[in-house]
Amino acid sequence: MTFSSTVLILPGLGNSGEQHWQTRWEKRYPDFIRVQQRDWDTPHCQDWIETLDRKVMEYPPDQVMLVAHSLACATVGYWAQRFQRVIKGALLVAPSDTEAETYPPGTSGFAPMPVQRLPFPSIVVASSNDFYVSPERARYFAQRWGSERIDIGEAGHINAASGLGDWPFGLELLQKLDQCNSL
Repeated sequence: MTFSSTVLILPGLGNSGEQHWQTRWEKRYPDFIRVQQRDWDTPHCQDWIETLDRKVMEYPPDQVMLVAHSLACATVGYWAQRFQRVIKGALLVAPSDTEAETYPPGTSGFAPMPVQRLPFPSIVVASSNDFYVSPERARYFAQRWGSERIDIGEAGHINAASGLGDWPFGLELLQKLDQCNSL
């Protein structure tokens, strides 16, 4: 599988460990670039979106695809709202609900969830049994963001604990975004 775009990996709270599909993709595709946040454990939204914008602007934005997991999905929403950059697309996986009672404490500025339409194509991938977002809220986020929504069934938080390995289906979705200008 090859990609014509610059792929930026955006882990969520705590970063993505060695067995997480984002890390596995990064190792498999050396051109995939992880956006390194300054604080993975007690992040501030403003810091995360500014870091993201600096990294996006290192490349032609219309050739950038974002691969966000969990809290990074909210980061993408706030980043898009503030900077209005038109990128090639975003794969938004397991968007954790920062307004939910199940959301862990320690983050700053990520609530309420951003729900403004994204100015680029996107796909939201959700699980029917994610502890950090209900299926209804995942559906609501996808609808508000203008995203295609895909429910992959019972896969938890779609992280290392979900046992997805290299997650080939996620790569297929990313390739779908890479191959078209709009969904």
